[in-house]
Amino acid sequence: MFDKCIQQVLALPRPAKRVIALLFDACLCILTVWIAFCFRFNEWYLLSGVQFLTIPISLVIALPLFITFGLYRAIFRFMGWAAFSTIIKCILIYGLVYMVIFTVISVPAIPRTVGILQPMLLLLAVGLSRYVARYFLYDAYSEILGQAAPIRTLVYGAGSQGRQLASALGHSAEFKVVGFLDDDKGLKGMSLNGVKIYSPEKIEQVCDDLEIRTVLLALPQIDRARRHEIIERLRSAKVAVRTVPDISALATGQAQLTDLQDLDVEDLLGRIAVLPNTTLLERNVRDRVVLVTGAAGSIGSQLCREIAKLRPKALLLLDQNEFGIYSLESELAGDGEAPPFQIVPLLADVCDEHRINAIMKAWRPATVYHAAAYKHVPLVEQNPAEGVKTNVFGTLTVARAALAAKVDRMILVSTDKAVRPTNVMGATKRLAEMILQALAEGQHSTTFSMVRFGNVLGSSGSVVPLFRQQISRGGPITLTHEEITRFFMTVPEAAQLVIQAGAMAAGGDVYLLDMGEPVKIIDLARRMIELSGMTVQDDHNPHGDISIVTTGLRPGEKLYEELLINDNPEMTDHPKIRRAREQFLVWPQLSTKLDALSDFAKRGDARELKAMLGELVPGYSPLERVVDLVSLRQEAS
Repeated sequence: MFDKCIQQVLALPRPAKRVIALLFDACLCILTVWIAFCFRFNEWYLLSGVQFLTIPISLVIALPLFITFGLYRAIFRFMGWAAFSTIIKCILIYGLVYMVIFTVISVPAIPRTVGILQPMLLLLAVGLSRYVARYFLYDAYSEILGQAAPIRTLVYGAGSQGRQLASALGHSAEFKVVGFLDDDKGLKGMSLNGVKIYSPEKIEQVCDDLEIRTVLLALPQIDRARRHEIIERLRSAKVAVRTVPDISALATGQAQLTDLQDLDVEDLLGRIAVLPNTTLLERNVRDRVVLVTGAAGSIGSQLCREIAKLRPKALLLLDQNEFGIYSLESELAGDGEAPPFQIVPLLADVCDEHRINAIMKAWRPATVYHAAAYKHVPLVEQNPAEGVKTNVFGTLTVARAALAAKVDRMILVSTDKAVRPTNVMGATKRLAEMILQALAEGQHSTTFSMVRFGNVLGSSGSVVPLFRQQISRGGPITLTHEEITRFFMTVPEAAQLVIQAGAMAAGGDVYLLDMGEPVKIIDLARRMIELSGMTVQDDHNPHGDISIVTTGLRPGEKLYEELLINDNPEMTDHPKIRRAREQFLVWPQLSTKLDALSDFAKRGDARELKAMLGELVPGYSPLERVVDLVSLRQEAS
């Protein structure tokens, strides 16, 4: 009944609600005048004669002041400290006027203390009425909108950012902060703005007792190793973990404190990112003209961001994706101020020999990062001719143009799938490596090198965006095989590796990152489910939230990936980067077979094309059956 009355009040038009609030405050003025007399005479006192004058004077002073100060423009259910401070200022002015009349000047038969007591009682009454209105109206308003009850939340970090976050979420319809977690043992048991601070050592018990569903990390200056420890501890509590934007995004206005985010890929990776060597990063970029092919892709765009930080003379963005290049150029150009280097957006297909040569001759880049490629294993398997054209002959076109323009260095972005490949994508990337190795022999004008790394978390086509989407839909998460493992790294790591390795290259060498132990994909899936505040549904927990389903290996997919063909890596100037020298065909032998491969690609002959790849790439064991979509359609017809 009470809730129904509140909802009926909320449904009234705003002018009507303001009139109700004004009448209520008028009643409070009358009530506090009477209570002030009762306090003065220490009994339930009835006003008489001239004493009734205190009521109209109170109304004449208070109500115009309340209207002038905007007390009826505030929305009660969202009232915060700013609104309460306005009430205090307003009633202080009221109290001064009221005291002057009844305490300083005084009126016979009216005690002077009434002029002091009544304003104090009015301040208490008005302030308390707003607080009570906020408490009851907020939940009722959420119910009218059909909103669920706010999520009970802990903020990890009782520092300045944690306090600001809790304050900012004070009116949030989504989160209700019921406690803080902090590693400082001296803060245990204390309160911050009325919210208790707990020790993280008993995180599971705290989350159970307080019915916590989400923990927000407000730890702006913590190192990555400590962050991993905290996240692992929170996994056991079965709560969703989210973070606030980093300090740089807040400082530049690109994000607000309440723009809560899912854990980034570094947190999901579960290992500390490899720190770059600044000297190596700058060696081939600063004050140079740099060209990035495939600039609109995941790796290519991150390469451009990293290069932009190093202040090149000019940065050439080359891709056939019009919108991608436009978006990247806008991002690098910033907020309208002219960047300290030239940004050149170039629409081109790396297979277009005339266009690529024209670009190279016009700009004479000193360094070329070749990231343009088709990399999605099943898609390339189903469209092998296009994979060969772009990954193999696109690389050859760019390399020849680099030689003709006397480019100082060209670095190929490769993949661990090029090692003993079982799919067309891996075979084409290994063949692209072999082309650069062969071209590096016998010439010294251009230094060719390759950088090989594993799966990049967060890139287009990676498992992280897919798993997040599946978790948000309530599952299931799909895996191709329970035992499948991969090497993982972050997009910034991959881009920095490419830049640093290119700076160390002597010609024809393959570089790779020491990525530690490979990660089982099913373990990554479990980690993502648990850090989303859910549980895995399996034989041990049949009532879990999200199940994990295996669908079988896709055409050309391997259970395990490798980074080296031969176990002969050499140390480099970077402790986490290794160099390998691997076997390849010399150019006269390679070029003849490339001509045949080109003919098969142009004809779209998938069987002959894969057979030729088998001859060219040692260790490549293609699928016996052809899954090229065009060939299958033609055979069916």
